[in-house]
Amino acid sequence: MKTLSKLTALAFAATMLFFTTTARAQTTTANSLRFSLGLETSDPTGDARIGSHFSLGGTARLQYGLSDHFALTLTSGAYHFFATINPATGQRYNSYGVIPIKAGFKAFFAKSIYFGAEAGIGREATDNGYGPNRTLLSPALGWANRKWDIAIHYDNFNSMGDNYGLVALRTAYAF
Repeated sequence: MKTLSKLTALAFAATMLFFTTTARAQTTTANSLRFSLGLETSDPTGDARIGSHFSLGGTARLQYGLSDHFALTLTSGAYHFFATINPATGQRYNSYGVIPIKAGFKAFFAKSIYFGAEAGIGREATDNGYGPNRTLLSPALGWANRKWDIAIHYDNFNSMGDNYGLVALRTAYAF
């Protein structure tokens, strides 16, 4: 229920931002490159929820506009899952991170509003080195203008039946 409340508040804030901005909206420009740096706050899901209740990350995205309503994306960065205390032992779980490398697209279906989808790998990073590479799938719904790109996305990390994910808000500034 806590997660549902957070998601509802997040969706409300994003909706208010969509309708109250005065910036001139633009979808994407054909044959142009755009680079953005984003801050990602997220709520872990699945198996990650056992040892972490919050994740923070940063991503860089390169976007190439194929047309005025369609763009290709390449995204990478890092997510850090902050550890919680194990109630059975009283000890803190080990914290860990994931380095995502993903490629995908953005399709603008309304003025400044887009659907995005990306796929790639997520490489786990722990105190003991690197963990397994995981298949990464990430759908997104976002809003973008000339300088800002704000999106809600879900990342699913899967490796041989062991999967987890995160629901994130990406707030990015574009150059």
